[in-house]
Amino acid sequence: MELRNIAIIAHVDHGKTTLVDAMLKQSGTFRENQQVADRVMDSNDLERERGITILAKCTSVEWKGIRINIVDTPGHADFGGEVERILSMVDGVVVLVDAAEGPMPQTKFVTGKALGLGLRPIVVINKVDRGDARPHQVHDEVFDLFAALDASDEQLDFPTLFAVGRDGWADESLEGPRQDLSALFDLIVRHVPPPERNLDAPFAMLATTLEADPYLGRVLTGRIHTGTVKTNMAAKGLSRDGELLEQFRISKVLAFRGIERVPVDSAEAGDIVCLAGMSKPTVADTICAPEVAAPLRAQPIDPPTLAMIFSVNDSPLAGTEGDKVTSRVIGARLAREAESNVAIRIRETETKDAFEVAGRGELQLGVLIETMRREGFELSVSRPRVLFKSENGQRMEPIEEVFVDVDDEYSGVVVEKMTLRKAELTGMRPSGGGKTRITFLAPSRGLIGYHGEFLTDTRGTGLMNRVYHGYAPYKGPIEGRRNGVLISNAAGEAVAYALWNLEDRGPMFIPSGVKVYEGMIIGEHTRGNDLEVNPLKAKQLTNIRAAGKDEAVRLTPPRKMSLEQAIAYIQDDELVEVTPKSIRLRKSILDPNERKKAERAAKNAE
Repeated sequence: MELRNIAIIAHVDHGKTTLVDAMLKQSGTFRENQQVADRVMDSNDLERERGITILAKCTSVEWKGIRINIVDTPGHADFGGEVERILSMVDGVVVLVDAAEGPMPQTKFVTGKALGLGLRPIVVINKVDRGDARPHQVHDEVFDLFAALDASDEQLDFPTLFAVGRDGWADESLEGPRQDLSALFDLIVRHVPPPERNLDAPFAMLATTLEADPYLGRVLTGRIHTGTVKTNMAAKGLSRDGELLEQFRISKVLAFRGIERVPVDSAEAGDIVCLAGMSKPTVADTICAPEVAAPLRAQPIDPPTLAMIFSVNDSPLAGTEGDKVTSRVIGARLAREAESNVAIRIRETETKDAFEVAGRGELQLGVLIETMRREGFELSVSRPRVLFKSENGQRMEPIEEVFVDVDDEYSGVVVEKMTLRKAELTGMRPSGGGKTRITFLAPSRGLIGYHGEFLTDTRGTGLMNRVYHGYAPYKGPIEGRRNGVLISNAAGEAVAYALWNLEDRGPMFIPSGVKVYEGMIIGEHTRGNDLEVNPLKAKQLTNIRAAGKDEAVRLTPPRKMSLEQAIAYIQDDELVEVTPKSIRLRKSILDPNERKKAERAAKNAE
């Protein structure tokens, strides 16, 4: 059967996964009466809630006797490690762009990689039914973007379709029949070259994604480079440097048929398949026949830039809301995550009940914590810290390229805040519609916790995207949180009267009736120092009637923090306690006397 391999590239929320749904439905992948969830490719709960694609996924459709393998790629920079490798599996890309927003920074990041690999793009301008759609200007912007990314003349001569993925149609002109996606299918078959298929050479495949399957063990997905793979054949794994990792037998060959993975007896060069049977090879390694000597060239994996400590929850409320609380269970879960997620690294700390987890960004680590919390885990997590390295005796820190789109009136405050965080302004230009596009090179540590502040400063209208840029010399100290916190000095249930009396000390993080313990952070202090307070103090009752009726206590609604906001808010001596039901802030050392001793010791050490 003839093959076409394509990847779909789009910015977050431009409709990529919805378009793939429509392609699956129209190619006859689903039965007429089959019940299918919306956004079928976002299979994980978090992906559905956040409306983002976290993991790259493959599917395949048949069109007029030709199999089209489609890879749905993440559009978020924290998961950019996935994107670069995926592109090595395909022969063409569909660049999906919102008809109102135009090409966004993340589109630039992934498209630049695709153009660099020599792939010829197809452009689909989606959501042309929006009230603020401007399809023809967006088409010009896409051309300008490709030109800025050094596209060749052949790549600049790209075909364009106009579409509404949600309604399931794509046409060559805006005045088209608007019936179905046949124009898109036909264009893919016509424009994307079939994969080169050298069937006579020995079998070789580059592993691009990895997952841990409870029944099959390690499962590696990739495109077969040369030759044919058969179930039960002998194979070996080679690292990127050509070192032999393991010799094994391939226990299963799985191919994509629609959204299902189906076992097949054999598969040929050009097809995208999953293999099982190995225990050591991972992403960027080569799986090949025993006679192959040299590995296939692989994209390096971007290094982790942030690390956090995941430790056992040792608060007085530990074990009351979750059922997975021991370090052994937490360690086993993290080891499983590291197996399937190559951008994450796990290291056991000296205390044995804590693990250092290094990843690509706050979002990626936040997604991992949220996933574990939903699985019933209880744990304490520390403030993220940046991973420095040393080069020629100089301290180097990770730098990110930051793209900001804001209304013109907010550009001043964004530049000011980013400058305070040691960011370097690299570009500023109007992007139309009263908006300004600003680019910075900023140290990763300066961006920890900035996103929430950025949304507040821009009244929720700003868009910020980050891409790993590289390491650069240390930029100097960055000012952190200025306010202290209010710390509970007793254990019990918070009383409304006590919280009401504490409101002039600063905003609260908890409502009344919530369980608190000694050392738990219940609010923010209006001043720079920490303050110990009693949230349990009830009103003193007397037997004398007051002349005036007592006023009912009216509390200001507490400041609720999401997991990411809580992680960004805490200081180095604080932790976030994460359980299936609650997110609490606390001091690392709960006992006030021990805390003071530790502070004195830290000052003396300086």
